Amino acid sequence: MTAQGVKRKLSAILSADVEGYSRLMAEDEVATVQTLTSYREVMTGLIEQHRGRVVDSPGDNLLAEFSSVVDAVQCAVAVQKEFQARNAELPEDRRMEFRIGINLGDVIEEEERIYGDGVNIAARLEALADPGGICISKTAFDQIETKLPLGYEYLGDQTVKNIPKPVGAYRVVMEPRVTVVGKEEEKKPSFFRGRRAILGGVIAAVVVVIAVVWRFYLTPPQPTVEPASMDKMVFPLPERPSIAVLPFTNLSGDPEQEYFSDGITEEIITALSRVPKLFVIARNSTFTYKGKPVKVKQVAEELGVRYVLEGGVRKAADKIRITAQLIDALSGHHLWAERYDRNLSDIFAVQDDITKKIITAMQVKLTEGEQARATAKGTNNLEAYLKCLQANEYLDRLNIESNALGRQLAEEAIALDPEYAWAYYHLGRTHGVDVWLGTSKSPKQSMAKAMELLQKAIVLDDSLAIAHAYLGWLFSMTRQYDKAVALAEKAVVLNPNSAESHFRYGKILTMAGRYEESIPEYKTAIRLNPIPPNTYLYSLGISYYLTGQYDEAITWCEKAVRREPNSLFARLFMAVAYSLSGRDEEARAEAAEVLRINPKFSLEKLAKTCIYKKKGECDRLIDILRKAGLE
Repeated sequence: MTAQGVKRKLSAILSADVEGYSRLMAEDEVATVQTLTSYREVMTGLIEQHRGRVVDSPGDNLLAEFSSVVDAVQCAVAVQKEFQARNAELPEDRRMEFRIGINLGDVIEEEERIYGDGVNIAARLEALADPGGICISKTAFDQIETKLPLGYEYLGDQTVKNIPKPVGAYRVVMEPRVTVVGKEEEKKPSFFRGRRAILGGVIAAVVVVIAVVWRFYLTPPQPTVEPASMDKMVFPLPERPSIAVLPFTNLSGDPEQEYFSDGITEEIITALSRVPKLFVIARNSTFTYKGKPVKVKQVAEELGVRYVLEGGVRKAADKIRITAQLIDALSGHHLWAERYDRNLSDIFAVQDDITKKIITAMQVKLTEGEQARATAKGTNNLEAYLKCLQANEYLDRLNIESNALGRQLAEEAIALDPEYAWAYYHLGRTHGVDVWLGTSKSPKQSMAKAMELLQKAIVLDDSLAIAHAYLGWLFSMTRQYDKAVALAEKAVVLNPNSAESHFRYGKILTMAGRYEESIPEYKTAIRLNPIPPNTYLYSLGISYYLTGQYDEAITWCEKAVRREPNSLFARLFMAVAYSLSGRDEEARAEAAEVLRINPKFSLEKLAKTCIYKKKGECDRLIDILRKAGLE
């Protein structure tokens, strides 16, 4: 749209959302959605009665437009009074209270949508309103001051995010100000009135001094962020809003609390990744910046994203402080920032609120189902949750001692909450890692136990994408290819942003003989995880070798070798690709590297672990490697 073609108009904007929506959904999703649907119908009817129109209603939010501020405020009062009456009939913990903000401002109209600061200010005023209350801007107040029988409380000039000038704000008192008969205030002697005036002046001065000190000395200045350059992006920006969540800094001063700050980060990534309308970078890539003084510009350009979230976590006894800020890397602007000082038991609500605020700030509109999916939680048992955070950290280390500790913590979490799917997933992982580390006395029994636990996790929570992917991988290892493919397909549908699910889907397709189909899955995994584990790189090389694209196979195996020179499988399949390309000398050199890495390497042992579905593929592989000089 050209500047000349922009259609502008002055409108009264009403923005509303539900206070405590995440808590309500966590406690009873079905009841919350039913109440929200009913209340939204009431609100829509009242908006139409007051000559307004609903512009949008994503999740628990609602945006409406009026041609008159009087109509907008009268509608807001009617809405709040109606909901007050309806809430009186509900249990206290199921009441649904809306906050409403109203602004009169200039907006841009495009088809049925409206944009601009006029809309943004209404949304900011909504956040200033009390639950069940209304907050209006000074521009709106000036239009209705003497027109409606309401009271108003001036809140002062409010500094709100992304609005350059402070916004004057008023709280609407929905009952008229009246003097009750027989209760007229007794007049005080002038002496007391004088002392009261002096005291009021002193208090006002103290408040001003405190505000100045807080603003200039205690509040850290908002940093200036250097914008990222589109030209320097390593990857083109996705069509969907893209975000990288940097590891939250552990501010506790205790290295033992590192698992907690990392766990919070991973939970936020997981919640965001469940939203199909977003593009979310995997934990593996963002955690490569952990402990490094990186700039937002660098992160955005290296990972190919527009938005970056950063924050910090302090945990002390049963208290937590979490800070978070969302930055638009292309403009360098801070879109949203907040600090949470809560009890540890509120951690789930805080995580849900952060997720919701991020999605709103990126202007992504979700349906009720998508909103619920983004805020899904597996347990209400805080201790079980914390044990799983620790178990996850241990299991990622992939060594014998950490695997044993992870197993113990997962078992303790299950004892605390026998219905906790994530705990069964972690426990299943420990048995799979036993096989991978070669520490299992009976690999067959360990595989069976891992599969049993993962199936239990899926029964408890069918939306746990990574459990489907992991179980599918185990089925492929036992040559049950059709089951494996079905599980992997479901995993990437459940969580299209899960790099690990796409990678495992690619591996499963490779084992099942569907080589061409595996390549896009590997590429998707690498785009979601731009600084991937080495196995992502050489696995893609293997699929290129299997499809006869030997130059591409060499390219990706070389990338893996540069990253990790002692990568046995990267060297192994680079030897295969060189041999098939007629580069026999280079193939023999790579075969020599395989023996350097593992002097006991044996083609006989490799043949026993080869699980390609297509007949003759394993024999072909062994013959090529024997030609390269391996025995």
